[in-house]
Amino acid sequence: MARIDTHHHAIPDFYRAALEKAGIDEAGGRALPQWSPQASLKTMDALDVSTAILSVSTPGTTFLPQAADASALARDLNDYTAALVAENPQRFGFFATIPLPHIDAAVSETVRALDTLNADGVVLLANNAGIYLGQTGQDELFAALDARSAVVFIHPADLPGPTVPDVAPFAADFLLDTTRAAYLLVRNGIRRTYPNIKFILSHAGGFVPYASHRMAVAITGDTGASPTDTLDDFRSFYFDTALSSSPAALPTLLAFAAPGHITFGSDWPFAPLPASQLFAADLDNYPLDTATRAEIESANALALFPRLGAAPPTPPARSPIGNIKHQATRTVMRQIARLMASQ
Repeated sequence: MARIDTHHHAIPDFYRAALEKAGIDEAGGRALPQWSPQASLKTMDALDVSTAILSVSTPGTTFLPQAADASALARDLNDYTAALVAENPQRFGFFATIPLPHIDAAVSETVRALDTLNADGVVLLANNAGIYLGQTGQDELFAALDARSAVVFIHPADLPGPTVPDVAPFAADFLLDTTRAAYLLVRNGIRRTYPNIKFILSHAGGFVPYASHRMAVAITGDTGASPTDTLDDFRSFYFDTALSSSPAALPTLLAFAAPGHITFGSDWPFAPLPASQLFAADLDNYPLDTATRAEIESANALALFPRLGAAPPTPPARSPIGNIKHQATRTVMRQIARLMASQ
């Protein structure tokens, strides 16, 4: 079955013009690439992608400080992508752009996009003008998303601080930005308070799979939360493979993510086609069983977006070996919690 790409960007001409008017000609340290619906379709064919869920990348609408201006641009973007999907509903879907950090405007556009435009979900930047997802004051937005069992695609933005010379933000800072948002969503109880939201973390979750146990220890020490519950909250995220299906990254992601929680992502056009093809080839060449490969490439996304086809059956439970590893992890985390409590 052809792939479903949950990390595929759109850069409409009017959005590019708005960025250029504001003096913005790059994102994450990379020049804004060329994009068109036709180029997306051509790229999708090259990557064996049947459907791409389009989203607007950083900076979203955050470069417009006034809520009215940000809302107007978000509406235009969502109307544009909704029309594109209506013309070709089997090839395209879209995550609606939401004008954060303006909460009232964000809630209004979320409701309109999901209820009227039938968006497949929303894209939220990990931080919006320095305000991170999961910080206080966002409950109205999360409540609206939870009530609609929404899919929320979390994409990194530039870190709220100076860049480091010779370190391209997309190469390292983006991974930290996503990790910070995921940390706060778990640490501040958003994952448990709003369990119906399906969060997809970009780029295999940044550092989340690799650093999950370390972060769980920190949250336990800070809040007294159960470390095993905290790990389960981190595992409840979905993770895409955009620029992250290398032989070094995949083992950690596969070992950490819950069954059914990995989706295919290309990151085109910010990742040029040769880069997307390289990582897709890594995925092709990785020794996966047939069922797991089918889940990552399409079945898990079909469960999130059932309009694209029949939702697959519930992913199988862990293998006996996987279950032993999971129980061993929980035992170790309980021991760490007891040690911390005794100090």
